[in-house]
Amino acid sequence: MSDLVTFGESMLRLSPPGQERIERATELEFRAAGAESNVAVNAGRLGVEATWLSKLPDSPLGRKVTATVESQGAEADVVWSEEGRQGTYYLEQASKPRPTNVIYDRDDAAVTTATADELPTGRVAEADYFYTSGITPALSDTLEETTADLLEAAQDAGTTTAFDVNYRSKLWTPAEARPVIESLFPDIDVLVTAVRDARTVLGLEGDAERVARDLAEEWGFETVVVTRGAEGALALHAGDVVEQPAFEADTHDAVGTGDAFVGGFLARRLQGDGVPAALEYAAAVASLKRTIPGDTALVTPEEVEAVLDRAGGDIAR
Repeated sequence: MSDLVTFGESMLRLSPPGQERIERATELEFRAAGAESNVAVNAGRLGVEATWLSKLPDSPLGRKVTATVESQGAEADVVWSEEGRQGTYYLEQASKPRPTNVIYDRDDAAVTTATADELPTGRVAEADYFYTSGITPALSDTLEETTADLLEAAQDAGTTTAFDVNYRSKLWTPAEARPVIESLFPDIDVLVTAVRDARTVLGLEGDAERVARDLAEEWGFETVVVTRGAEGALALHAGDVVEQPAFEADTHDAVGTGDAFVGGFLARRLQGDGVPAALEYAAAVASLKRTIPGDTALVTPEEVEAVLDRAGGDIAR
C-alpha cells in the first residue's frame, strides 16, 4: 500500500548542454520527466511511500522511464503496451531576454490510450492521497475520461484527491481547458494552481487570497494552494489563510519547481504536518530544486531542514 499514488505521462527529456541552441547541438542530455512522476519521486525522497501509475510502450525507451523513476525514489506501476510510442520533449535552456523553450514530441504516446479499466485502480483506492494534474486530461479524449474516472474512484474509496491545474498553452487553449478542468473539481479535495492559471484559465480576478476564497466558496475544496512564483505561495484551509514567501535560490534549472513544491507539500501533509508547516516545507523543497539540473528535486529531508533552519551555508563541510 502506498501513501501517495499519482497518474500521468512521463516523457524523455532531451536537452543540449548549457544554453546551447538545439539547432546547433551536437549532443543531448537524456532524462525522464513528467509532472506526476516528478511529484511521486519528490515525495518518495522525502519519506513517503509513493507510486506512479502510467502506460508505456514495451520498449527500451519505456523501460528507461521506469528505471529512472524507480532509481530516484518512487515505485513505477505501469501497463506495458505493444502500441503507441514513448513521448519526448526537447528543452532549450536560456537566460533573459531569451526564454527557455520547450518543444513537445508526444503525439500518439502509449499513455494517451490508457483507461481506468486497465490501470491498477486498487492502488488508488488503498492510498491515502491520489494526485494528478491538468496536463493529463489535455493529452487525449481518452485521458480526459480516465482522469475523471480515477478521481471519482479515489473519492468513492475515501482517498484524498489532489490536483494541480498545471496549464500548458502548447497543449490546449484556456477555452478548451476550463470546462474540462472544472468538470473534475467536484472530485478534488486539494487544489493547487498558479495565480496566473487561475486568471488565464479559470477566469478569476483579484489577488491570490481572493482567488483562493472564490475557488473554495464555489467548489468546496478542503484546501486551496495558490502559487505566486517569486512572491511565494498562499494556502486557504478551513477558512484560514497562510502566506509563505519563497526562499532565495540561485537558479540552475527552474523546470520542475512546481512539482517539487507539490511533492514537498503532499509529503508533509501525509506525515502529519498542518498546512502552514507543509507550505513552508514545500517552499524550501522548491528552492532547492532550482539549484539542481533535471525535472526532479533530488534532495534529502536533511537538506530541506537545513534550508528551514537557515543553517545550510554556502559549503557543506
